[in-house]
Amino acid sequence: MFDPFARIVYDYMGGLEDIRQAKVRSIVPADASFMEDCARILRGVRIAARLRFRFARETAHSVKQLSSSVLSLDKGRILMEMNYMLAYGSAEASLRLLWKFGLLEFLLPMQAAYFVSQGFRRRDKRSNMLLSLFSNLDKLLAPDQPCHCSLWIGILAFHKALADQPRHPLVIAAFSIAVYSGGSLSDAVEIVRIISQPHQRGFVELSELYSLESEDDLFDEVIDLGASVNAALKKMTDEYLISQALIEYPQAPQSDLVFISSALQLKVCTIFDCVRRGKEKSYVPKQGSKINYESLALGRLHEIRHIFARIVFDTVYPPHLKGN
Repeated sequence: MFDPFARIVYDYMGGLEDIRQAKVRSIVPADASFMEDCARILRGVRIAARLRFRFARETAHSVKQLSSSVLSLDKGRILMEMNYMLAYGSAEASLRLLWKFGLLEFLLPMQAAYFVSQGFRRRDKRSNMLLSLFSNLDKLLAPDQPCHCSLWIGILAFHKALADQPRHPLVIAAFSIAVYSGGSLSDAVEIVRIISQPHQRGFVELSELYSLESEDDLFDEVIDLGASVNAALKKMTDEYLISQALIEYPQAPQSDLVFISSALQLKVCTIFDCVRRGKEKSYVPKQGSKINYESLALGRLHEIRHIFARIVFDTVYPPHLKGN
């Protein structure tokens, strides 16, 4: 408790010591606290991820043991808690913690299946393309500069499409530029043809096993990727397909949770529809690199597309490789 007049903090629960030790713990026994309100599990993950804290041993044990209880929450509440985790600058850390404590299987089964397929261990320090995408998102956000949830859902769908069918780096680059420009494939193809910097190595989602001999080949691949992203988004909102995401892993828990509403699904689709439909006549791309955070938080299309393109391009063609 803080006395603003005396400027004294009265610490009855040992909170200051927890802060010094970068530790998250519940005031009452963790089991009782989480059974009383399982949303505290997700709030705990959010706090730990945002502050780069760790869970106290008892709290960590209870998070693991009661992870399935989050399925009892209202879907709107789950979306809200997921947005707090992924839209405020600590998405990568949040995903790592959700995976570490067995929560990802219940909340995002398709993404959990990806982690399993990559041989990703619970305490793995390595990265992968999904985590890299969200790491680059985090670089542009902050607790007071969040994004609209349609952006991180769009990133999940985009990555799901690549995990299902790897693509040539130039196709991904052209797709991101086409999204940014409101569907101008000719501009996108013209730009990627002059890319000379090396792309990121080691991501299984990137494939150079096929050639792009003509501009028509590149056009077709970009349009096909756009269709795949929309198909991936539909998979992420299909209860049956979600329930089958981890079917190949008998020890994994089963979940058919869909917290993305139909209205939100349609909003995410508008980010990518321009690639399939062609250049939008009335669309004016974002000008300049400065981010309008008010527009980003409200989900305005030009800002969402701008940030999406930056994240994807910087993930596939990292700036630090430019001089190599």
